Amino acid sequence: MSSFAIHPLDPHEIAALLHGAHADPFRVLGPHGAGEDLVIRVFRPEGREVQIVAANDPTQIFPAERLHIEGLYQATVPKETRAFSYLVKVIAFDGSERTFRDPYSYGPIMGEMDLHLFAEGNDKKLYEKFGAHLRELGGDRGVSFVVWAPNAARVSVVGDFNVWDGRMHPMRKLLASGVWEIFIPGVAEGAHYKYEIKTQSGTLLLKSDPFGFFSQHGTETSSMVYDLKRYCWDDDGWMRERAARQPEQSALSIYEVHLGSWRRVAEQGNRSLSYLELADTLLPYVVEMGFTHIELMPVAEHPFEGSWGYQVTNYYAPTSRFGAPDELRHFIDACHRAGVGVIMDWVPAHFPKDAHGLAEFDGTDLYEHADPRQGEHQDWGTLIFNFGRNEVRNFLTANALFWLDQYHFDGLRVDAVASMLYLDYSRQPGQWIPNAFGGRENLDAVYFLKQTNELCYEGFPGVMTIAEESTAWPGVSRPTYLGGLGFGFKWNMGWMHDFLHYMSLDPIYRRFHQNNVTFSIMYAFQEHFILVLSHDEVVHGKRSLINKMPGDEWQKFANLRMFYAWMFGHPGKKLIFMGGEFGQVREWNHDGELDWSLTNLPRHDGLRRLLQHLNHTYREEAALWEMDDTHEGFEWIDFHDADNCVVAFLRRSRAGEILVFVINATPMVRYNYRLGVPNDGFYREIINTDGETYGGSNVGNLGGLAADAVEWQGRKFSIVANLPPLAVVAFKCEDAEPAGAPEKEKEKTLDAILRNRHSSSVSTTNK
Repeated sequence: MSSFAIHPLDPHEIAALLHGAHADPFRVLGPHGAGEDLVIRVFRPEGREVQIVAANDPTQIFPAERLHIEGLYQATVPKETRAFSYLVKVIAFDGSERTFRDPYSYGPIMGEMDLHLFAEGNDKKLYEKFGAHLRELGGDRGVSFVVWAPNAARVSVVGDFNVWDGRMHPMRKLLASGVWEIFIPGVAEGAHYKYEIKTQSGTLLLKSDPFGFFSQHGTETSSMVYDLKRYCWDDDGWMRERAARQPEQSALSIYEVHLGSWRRVAEQGNRSLSYLELADTLLPYVVEMGFTHIELMPVAEHPFEGSWGYQVTNYYAPTSRFGAPDELRHFIDACHRAGVGVIMDWVPAHFPKDAHGLAEFDGTDLYEHADPRQGEHQDWGTLIFNFGRNEVRNFLTANALFWLDQYHFDGLRVDAVASMLYLDYSRQPGQWIPNAFGGRENLDAVYFLKQTNELCYEGFPGVMTIAEESTAWPGVSRPTYLGGLGFGFKWNMGWMHDFLHYMSLDPIYRRFHQNNVTFSIMYAFQEHFILVLSHDEVVHGKRSLINKMPGDEWQKFANLRMFYAWMFGHPGKKLIFMGGEFGQVREWNHDGELDWSLTNLPRHDGLRRLLQHLNHTYREEAALWEMDDTHEGFEWIDFHDADNCVVAFLRRSRAGEILVFVINATPMVRYNYRLGVPNDGFYREIINTDGETYGGSNVGNLGGLAADAVEWQGRKFSIVANLPPLAVVAFKCEDAEPAGAPEKEKEKTLDAILRNRHSSSVSTTNK
């Protein structure tokens, strides 16, 4: 007979606890007041004996009696209250002993305001409450776990700290919020864990943490406890400058990168580079090439390599393929110190069906729609987020803010926006559900995108959000207060399709397709555009960029050089996928590195050096980016000469600087080609894609041309230029000579201009 009174417990409560069906295990376990005594219950199935030890006096030991054969124990502490501080001592059947704080002795973690904000979808820092957080409660170090699973019968934390036994740490459900929580003392950083979820039908699910900050990838999919508060940033200067910058009025030349296949280490099993190694290799290369930003294809954790990161299972965890979260931060930090911005490819449109991920998270269609006409992407075999649910929107919006806040990303490129905007995207009649007004627009997704963009720009001045949107949806990059979606930029897919079609034609046929290269100006200023030659254009049988070009090898390279310079002259920011800068011949393969050996070949290296020159010229010349979004920054000189496939236009800066671009899209040299120009003066040749140093034939204009007072094409002045074959030449207008200057002085001045300024251009001779 026990020497202390055993307080009765409802057998139904015991059964529910032992069968993993109790929604509030804190009602059974932990300290409970009963009259003048304190009752403490502990569930330890591995324990042969359990004792309660006073934390302040180890000599005070209260033995516990086994209430149930499966390991439910109860001890009575006479004349104590719930404030009694105690430890649990477990003596296992193998004789080992362990003493620890009782997880069921702590009060609630989440406050009512936190739950209210989450239910409304308005918690901007949701990631500071949900997930696994190292913290101290009542002087005890451990980890708090918080997860949303409103339809679960029971949720437990399982991990390497409790032998993955779901009976050990069942969580408390907070009222009707659907939020479950527990604080487990003694759990440390690096611990592996998941949530064991018992559905209403009795099925057990094992799920990764939707808010986990670090995760295994591949076949092992545990979440890992990680401390995000430890890293010390060293990019204050960059962040201050960024906050004062207006991206729409800045130079923006982006190098799109898939981290796993930029370079690999062949002698170590063809492994990818780590975040730390990329900081030492990719970053210097980008600086040397003159790009302003790196855009990372999705780096949130994803199990399937072949998805390239676009099927995300862990939205708050950077992939561990390349290292730990702080190592990614080191990479971004190093980029910022080197003056390079970093953009993240973000995927809020859909998620995969992996069993450990978000799909049917609590046994119901929680994050996704229940109706497959709304909830499944037929093209990709993935699930669509239910943007009409406050908690789901909050999960995604907070995720966007998380990457900007915790990782200092300078922008988010939002994937597959078109698929979010339209309910009938890639669906046949009868396969989709109209909105409340009978239309095809996804009003919930529109609201989500607007809200997310507003919060990004409100909270992080100087960042940019970029929409991959391929339709005619109006105002994608217009502010929300003017009726737009609120993005900073939109990918210009129309320009890409039209120009690639034109460039793929044999030059003899280009005269019939002049509209392909002029139509883009009709809409160039309706949005803030980024001209893109992305990864999508060099995969799946589409051929590499160099192999899209017609003609023999010389002509292929000449065409691609021309195309790049034309792109840099056209209004809009720039993006080029890795490998395009040196003429990667093969289509991109995510399982191997780029063909870097090609850079040892003259034509490939010449193409790379041209792009390097274009980047540096682009950054130095405000006329190429300052007024990208207005007609004042662009003007046609002539686009009527389709027979000769010659196009000419000018770009202007706010200060009145003028650049003249002339394109000859045939392999014929056009000698003495007259063009009208707006001003008198000397037109210095700053770009010539036919330069010998780039692999061209070296036809040029001796470094520049003086304007003649000859009216041409409706202008008072004109220049007579030699147009190289399959090439772009660009000139910068400089001051005219003083009127009445002696002839010798004029010759001397012109000679000085040519001598001093050839350093930034290609010295060429007529051919």
